[in-house]
Amino acid sequence: MKTPYTPSGKIDIGAYDAHVERQIAGGVQGLVVGGTTGEGQLMSWDEHIMLIAHTVNKFGDDLAILGNTGSNNTAEALKATEQGFNVGMHAALQINPYYGKTSERGLLEHFRAALDIGPGILYNVVGRTNQDIRPHVVEELAQHGNFLGMKECEGNERIRGYSAQGIACWSGNDDEAHDARHHAGATGVISVASNIIPSVYAELICADAPAPEVNASVQDFVAWLFAEPNPIGVNTALAMLGHVQPVFRLPYVPYSRELREQGAELMKAFGEAKVSGGLGGLRVMEDSDFELCRHPQH
Repeated sequence: MKTPYTPSGKIDIGAYDAHVERQIAGGVQGLVVGGTTGEGQLMSWDEHIMLIAHTVNKFGDDLAILGNTGSNNTAEALKATEQGFNVGMHAALQINPYYGKTSERGLLEHFRAALDIGPGILYNVVGRTNQDIRPHVVEELAQHGNFLGMKECEGNERIRGYSAQGIACWSGNDDEAHDARHHAGATGVISVASNIIPSVYAELICADAPAPEVNASVQDFVAWLFAEPNPIGVNTALAMLGHVQPVFRLPYVPYSRELREQGAELMKAFGEAKVSGGLGGLRVMEDSDFELCRHPQH
């Protein structure tokens, strides 16, 4: 879930709730709150836990609510995970320690400590952490009673191998999600593109049969969303659609006008019915329309 902001940089709860409602209407079955797309990395922990609590209280009867309470600091991850479960989240998303990294034994101890607190999905994204959670580590962690599965970004062969062992996987790659689900045994996808086209991703993932033509139709848009590091693309798209105020917490800044023009055409190609909230508010916008927030008010 994208986290929208007011001009002061505070979380815009009204825009957030409207965005969740559109996701529900589009067929989404669960939300990750405060993930990379939701800019948990730019939130204070107070904001982070508040948003998890709000989401559970308002939408927890209809959706699975995962709080992104992982950290590269085990003590911080444990405290945040305890708080997340205290406010009612259904499960945690746990990333491996990034930047400083650790040994494989350290990975095991880090994840076991987090799983001891409550149910969790482990998140493997080497492009952000620069450390792979290798299959033999996952297989050992899968014996833990609170292990729910993997959000896996290392490709569909990796997912296929886990699925063959009964380890649940959610694809972390929007461009590979259809094949992950229908050809590699994935349970689903934790998606960025669903913020814009939820019904299309519901069709890709929830249908019993493969939908190769639909899959082909999303590839150019997904490539556009990731033309710069996520969540820059989805932030820009939602502002262009008028669903969020055009406020960026630094260090994120909007796409260039040239990229915005490309994105407008790609969203128009899906049609009114398939873009979340419709195309009525779609604008390319001027650079001066965007606000960059250096010191958000928490």
